[in-house]
Amino acid sequence: MTSGQGAAGRPRLSARSIGDLAVIAALLQDAIVPLGDMAYIADERSFVMALNRFRWEAREGAPSRERIHSGLRFDAVERVRYRGIRRTDRGRFLSLLTISCDDGIVVLHFSGGGMIRLEVDGLRCALEDFGEPWPTPSTPVHDAAG
Repeated sequence: MTSGQGAAGRPRLSARSIGDLAVIAALLQDAIVPLGDMAYIADERSFVMALNRFRWEAREGAPSRERIHSGLRFDAVERVRYRGIRRTDRGRFLSLLTISCDDGIVVLHFSGGGMIRLEVDGLRCALEDFGEPWPTPSTPVHDAAG
């Protein structure tokens, strides 16, 4: 995993392995993704999205719960497929559960069963926070039964 500092000293992470991607997936668990804020840029072979992520890393000892704007980018994307997501509903918000990767396929899993499948020529992913964090009234909770 490559890490660095973005604007205002915020972390910037990149993933080249499944282990690296697991770290990014953990940081993005329960991120809110406006459907209108994701796109496949064919000329660049990139899939990008803007998210509002819960700051899990700030929870321990933090007096409040926070969210922050983040940008996620996958490069070397050959093809994008959607399942259970109506792309025409641009005002809809999705909740990202996790990201998996196996044998050139990256899958973004959303609540409600929606998925975005990226066929990639090698794993190249980057995550960067931008803007200032803001307080949120609740912590995401998951039903242990599934």
